[in-house]
Amino acid sequence: MRTDRVIVDAGHLVAILNRLDSHHRECHQQGLEFSQPLLTTWPVIAEAAWLLRKVPGGVSGLLKMVCAGLVECYPLDAAAAKWMDELLAKYADQNVQLADASLLYVAEREQIENVFTLDRRDFLLYRLAGKRPLRLFPEP
Repeated sequence: MRTDRVIVDAGHLVAILNRLDSHHRECHQQGLEFSQPLLTTWPVIAEAAWLLRKVPGGVSGLLKMVCAGLVECYPLDAAAAKWMDELLAKYADQNVQLADASLLYVAEREQIENVFTLDRRDFLLYRLAGKRPLRLFPEP
């Protein structure tokens, strides 16, 4: 098991919980390779819950992952809101989603470069302080 800390996006959570998702197997397998908990935010959980709303047991499974400590929701406060607002302005032409902005805040704050996401197009554009790129999983 790798000990790298990892941030998880909604698409990855959905793929793990929806066996019919085309990325289910690879996301589930690669998720087991990292130490737990995977870090995320409540905006990501809300997005994943919306995407799982028609999957039987999907939302419940998502919440159980949080309850079991497999996924940890990083706390967001007023400083996070200010940081995310500045990020949204910086990337205004990209229509950044709040969930993505919240993950970038966690990545910056906790110095984490590993992100589980199926949203490669957007996350390949984002940079952390010092223009550092994120490392995306699953890897192509």
